[in-house]
Amino acid sequence: MSDRPVYVTQPSLPPLDEFIPYLESIWDSKRLTNAGPMHEQLEQALSEYLGVEHIALFNNGTIALLTALQALRVTGEVITTPYSFVATAHSLLWNGIKPVFVDIDPHSFNLDPSKIEAAITPETTAIMPVHCYGRPCDVVAIQKIADAYNLNVIYDAAHAFGVKDSGGSILRHGDLSILSFHATKVFNTFEGGAIICPDAKTKLHIDHLKNFGFVDEVTVVAPGINGKMSEINAAFGLLQLKYIDEALAKRCEIDRIYRESLKDVKGITFYDGSDQVTANYSYFPILVEDEFPLSRDELYNKLKDHNIYSRRYFYPLISEFPMYRGMESARISNLSVANSVSNKVICLPIYPLLDKKDMANIINVLRNS
Repeated sequence: MSDRPVYVTQPSLPPLDEFIPYLESIWDSKRLTNAGPMHEQLEQALSEYLGVEHIALFNNGTIALLTALQALRVTGEVITTPYSFVATAHSLLWNGIKPVFVDIDPHSFNLDPSKIEAAITPETTAIMPVHCYGRPCDVVAIQKIADAYNLNVIYDAAHAFGVKDSGGSILRHGDLSILSFHATKVFNTFEGGAIICPDAKTKLHIDHLKNFGFVDEVTVVAPGINGKMSEINAAFGLLQLKYIDEALAKRCEIDRIYRESLKDVKGITFYDGSDQVTANYSYFPILVEDEFPLSRDELYNKLKDHNIYSRRYFYPLISEFPMYRGMESARISNLSVANSVSNKVICLPIYPLLDKKDMANIINVLRNS
């Protein structure tokens, strides 16, 4: 048993002494928010690192989702996944939009393109897929459907920082992609988020929306919100970028050790990752199948007994919460794959500073259950 709690994740933090000069610069400038120099530098640095042209920073990923829907004037119904964090569907309800849940693919756990067309109605205006665990959606198939029905595509890419397909950043797909820089993400700014924009005009519109709709001190052009990232968060992001490649490399190594150590454990299955060009190793989900000696929840509790706090991401499904369960699309019979995966999944601890002894304890519990 670990002598201290081992959680599913832990925020990556740079050396504190390296952050002090950034804070001193902010103290000297007295500029704390409203697109200050740190904010501008981080937008530029992230555009270069991620391989995208236009990025608008936000105070968190949920406000970015809300604003993206406003920016595209999405209304009516939006097809989305039940297998995600609740913010995905909540952003729709907060905008007065009806989520329509569609089942997931059993391999990627992403929205299943083969199920989308059957869910389209005259009220459907957009598709909101999620790159779950950072695994790329079938972007080609989704875009083909969107084009055929004249629908917007907004990707919840909260998990997908740094992920690439054969053509470059996965974030370039769809009309907009939304990132989260929450403390638990592979890249964090304490709290933060961003919208990847296809062109300068769209970015300008989104920049207006995230600042109450202001163009200048006397001109308001839209009913905007306060979604601005502070200078302190932006400064932290700039420092984090210095260490992101090192952090991703450590995650990759942990992922490799899990795969090698668990590959022959009967009743434990996991995504092989062979179809990913560049992954970010943001999560390590396993499925606890019937052949395993313990049920999923028994294993979850056994890990906890060993001071290991895994998470059942994503259980229960979004569609099972009270504000959604009455919807026709939320019926379990409509979401059989998502329901099955949700009842089997456990995400194991993965973060750059995960101790090798703790990893060995985690693997030992799984191999000797």
